[in-house]
Amino acid sequence: MTHQTLQPDSNHRNPCEKTEKIYADIHAYALSLGKAAKASAAVLAKATTRHKNDALSAIADCLAQHKNAILSANARDMRQAEQDHLEAALLDRLHLSAKDLEQMLQGMQQMIALKDPVGEITDLKQQPSGIQVGKMRVPLGVVGIIYESRPGVTLDAAALCLKSGNASILRGGKEAFHSIQAIGNCIHQGLQQAGFSEKSVQIVNTTDRNMVTELIKMPDYIDVIVPRGGKGLIARITEEARVDVIRHLDGVCHVYIDQYADVEKALIISVNAKTHRYGVCNAAETLLVHQDIAGKVLPDIVQAMEKEQVELRGCHQTLALVPHLHQATEQDWYSEYLAPILSIKIVADFHEAVAHINHYGSGHTDAIVTEHLSSARRFLTEVDSSSVIVNASTRFADGFEYGLGAEIGISTNKIHVRGPVGLEGLTSQKWIVLGDGHIRV
Repeated sequence: MTHQTLQPDSNHRNPCEKTEKIYADIHAYALSLGKAAKASAAVLAKATTRHKNDALSAIADCLAQHKNAILSANARDMRQAEQDHLEAALLDRLHLSAKDLEQMLQGMQQMIALKDPVGEITDLKQQPSGIQVGKMRVPLGVVGIIYESRPGVTLDAAALCLKSGNASILRGGKEAFHSIQAIGNCIHQGLQQAGFSEKSVQIVNTTDRNMVTELIKMPDYIDVIVPRGGKGLIARITEEARVDVIRHLDGVCHVYIDQYADVEKALIISVNAKTHRYGVCNAAETLLVHQDIAGKVLPDIVQAMEKEQVELRGCHQTLALVPHLHQATEQDWYSEYLAPILSIKIVADFHEAVAHINHYGSGHTDAIVTEHLSSARRFLTEVDSSSVIVNASTRFADGFEYGLGAEIGISTNKIHVRGPVGLEGLTSQKWIVLGDGHIRV
């Protein structure tokens, strides 16, 4: 990718690849990206659904043709990450398999099939004055995505922004540099084949950390920032950004086994929620069990978890039932482990379970296992999280599983968008008024 407005500093050698550039003036580079994105956003906002879908189809075709190149680039990133002794959770997020690529392509087809939200008019009502007042859904404009480890975010973010009529600037982590560039090349080829400028989706071509500082302080050119990564990154962006931020800090997710739970469902749901994948934000970190059913379900759950080599930390009541577990501390209830560790607490009743979730949880995803309709309805109403689930694993809290085609991230914000952020979450609404010569008197 070439940036004509700014040349790399020739006095520095590239530490990663010839394709990466060390820029002498990061501010100028960021400004060039912002200006190009702003111009592209004006074009994308007017693009037809068919034109956008043609671009998505062309990108998918290019990805399918270059699977081996993408997997090879990812293998290179994995080797470097292992040499750098990255944590297991980061390695898990970084790795791309052939199956992952197939799922990415499926997500693209699902995206193409989804209804385009742009231009949709809703709530159109005639007022006493004779005018009609309603709302029209419109793109946000320019979306900046800052992410770590997960190279698949590159495609999800680009596709979601494109379909919703937004230009995007994507800044991935250095550990996924080669994977991101390989995917980015396919995105640009697809855009060009469909007649769009490659500036519609810009892949930041340097791993300089100062680029993040620049992007989050460009409200004249970037309308919203979406950070995806560790708590440190998200906390820093939330604190320092001058651009609106869609974010979540932690995924402290719970599974609550109610006194009316089906024992078999409780076992398979709790084990899947914890062990399906460890390094993801919708994995369960705390298991809450009603005291009336603890003796029936906990021994089997403990055995299944230990078979998966999960370290278990329990409250005093849990240890009284299963003595060999580790003692849980107050900090455990706040912890997002992103690892094979689970804390377990026996609660006296439904009220204590909900109070625990709302106090220690992060507002991300929480599930109840119960056969009691009243308990299920109360849980849905009283738990203050972006996704609340009945009789299913927390691992379903995902844009693809929710039928969004993909997601740009999970939002625990309470304003604008909450939960997995798909197409509609990347749009806003403006008021429209339809008249026929009407004047106010």
